[in-house]
Amino acid sequence: MRIAAETRGPIGLALVLGGLGSLAAAFVITASATGHAGEAYDIGRMLLFYATLPRMATALLCGAALALSGAVFQQVLRNPLASPTTLGVSAGGGLALALAMLFAPALLGFGRDLVTLAGSAAAAGLVLAIGARQNFSPFSLVIAGLIVGLWCGALSAVLVLLNDRYLAGLFIWGAGSLAQQSWSVPAWLAAKLAVLGGLSALLIRPLALIELGDEGARALGINIHLLRVVAIAVAVGLAAIVTSAVGVIGFVGLVAPTLARLTGARRPSQILIWSSVIGAALLFLTDNAVMMLSTGDIGLVPTGAVTAVFGAPLLIALLPRLKTRHRRPETTMAGAPNHGHIRLRLAIAAALALAAACLAIFVGRTGTGDFALLGPDLLASVGGLRAPRVMVAFLAGAMLSLAGVILQRLTGNEMASPEILGIGAGATLGVTAGVLIFASLSLVGQFAVAALGAMAVIAVIFLLAVRSGLAPERVLLGGIALTALADAVIGFLAASGDPRALFLMRWLSGSTYNAGFPLAGLAALTLAVLLPAALMTRRWLAVLPLGEAVASARGVPVARARSLLLLLAGILSAAATLCVGPLTFVGLMAPHAARLLGFRRPAETLLAAALLGGGLMTLADWAGRTAIFPYEIPAGLAASLLGAPFLVLLMRGRKA
Repeated sequence: MRIAAETRGPIGLALVLGGLGSLAAAFVITASATGHAGEAYDIGRMLLFYATLPRMATALLCGAALALSGAVFQQVLRNPLASPTTLGVSAGGGLALALAMLFAPALLGFGRDLVTLAGSAAAAGLVLAIGARQNFSPFSLVIAGLIVGLWCGALSAVLVLLNDRYLAGLFIWGAGSLAQQSWSVPAWLAAKLAVLGGLSALLIRPLALIELGDEGARALGINIHLLRVVAIAVAVGLAAIVTSAVGVIGFVGLVAPTLARLTGARRPSQILIWSSVIGAALLFLTDNAVMMLSTGDIGLVPTGAVTAVFGAPLLIALLPRLKTRHRRPETTMAGAPNHGHIRLRLAIAAALALAAACLAIFVGRTGTGDFALLGPDLLASVGGLRAPRVMVAFLAGAMLSLAGVILQRLTGNEMASPEILGIGAGATLGVTAGVLIFASLSLVGQFAVAALGAMAVIAVIFLLAVRSGLAPERVLLGGIALTALADAVIGFLAASGDPRALFLMRWLSGSTYNAGFPLAGLAALTLAVLLPAALMTRRWLAVLPLGEAVASARGVPVARARSLLLLLAGILSAAATLCVGPLTFVGLMAPHAARLLGFRRPAETLLAAALLGGGLMTLADWAGRTAIFPYEIPAGLAASLLGAPFLVLLMRGRKA
């Protein structure tokens, strides 16, 4: 039988993934079946038939469902970056189920599916409402989805921190555990997947016609709005049934359709079918590898936490082949007139930052939980504890904001930031490697390895995307893949029971609990050196967003300028991540806030963003310290919770 050329790639990839997964499965089955043949009660066989085999079936079904969901999202939105993860659908469903488990367990009596579906639909509705204002552009949808998803994830993390009785269960479930004790879950999943898969098959022809564009599809009798509603409902339903059954499993819904397309699938029918097959094979391989490792020194590892171990390298390797279908958006960063009052506005921003610092130092909770001003008698003791923490929060926010301004102007991409591009995750990977290699790591040592990790991530992203002119799709996909890979490595370490994992978990949460004057001094020294350096690059930052040709014509040494700016952004991101963790949104929010307030030129934008970002991070740290006293929320999580609604409102107010 002759195989069509455009299906050879997907078939080959599916065979490789499935073959490797089968080898791992054979090892797991052999280990599980090693029981006591002849005995009346064979524990090994019981585990094989009621735990191992149902788990394998669940992996195949969940992988296929998530991949099909991502493929439908990408086809109907004509957006190669859409997926249950990037649109926040899975995180919304997970948050709804966690809220119901903790505060309204009676709702679960109506069915976990309904609760999860409600949360997923709410998240998807919010993301699409934002995207509709900008014609569903890939940029806006993915950024809105990331914001909504990370906000839901941050709130889920806070719930976990506040409910330690359910800590282990919520963590394992939230990270996507495929462990089973019977065939009920896979049987239940198979029935629902059959229904939703059948509906997806009915959408293949309309999805093919929508490739002609909205006008062309309407001319052929397609109701575009109805098609989008039905297709998105099917995709949300597919993601919701998986989240309801096994928790949040990220990355499969994004990477499987991308891999199907990159290996040759072109028509919607091919993309939907081969995405499902590749997704099933990818999750099957991942889960069997997890089970193999779980038999050794590694403890319980939720599969959802490590899907990126196999998917991210594949996506990174194939990323240069991704054809960007959307025109690079025009930037409005450079050349905008400045109408005065800049000094006054900078003074106001500085006054607001100072007010935030004073609030954080002099206002707090007493032992009874009441708010109180810090009296003179406690100024030396309590104030001495709060001051370095406030300094660290402010300086970290300022450095992240500077890095955000540099990256946005360097890439001509107004949604670039250390958090979105995975630079914070790269710093975390650097520290992880340092912690594993060296017996002990000083503060300066942590800073050095974090800087190396951050700059390595920036270099990889640029190598992947520079040939496409730093197209947003490639830059964002590269950042997403590297972030997921970093999270997977941390997940492995955390599950291994290694005591060094506690240090890394504190790093990830962005805590300033133990911030002292040495850390504050290092951050202050870094900012004191790099802020003037950033201001000295203001001409490069003004010209580079205009494009390489224009920049060269105006005498800018493009290659050297890019390298130095990358170095600058990497060091700033590493120092900030060392203080408050990898996820804060401040590096994305502060540059936008500065532009919203009328700052346009590079120098003034850098200064304003640093003040605004520092003030925001200080407020976040204070809110995390006082909002739910006597508990505390890490500064990174608090900044995410405070900043995400602000960004959503900002994006909601913008039109394409």
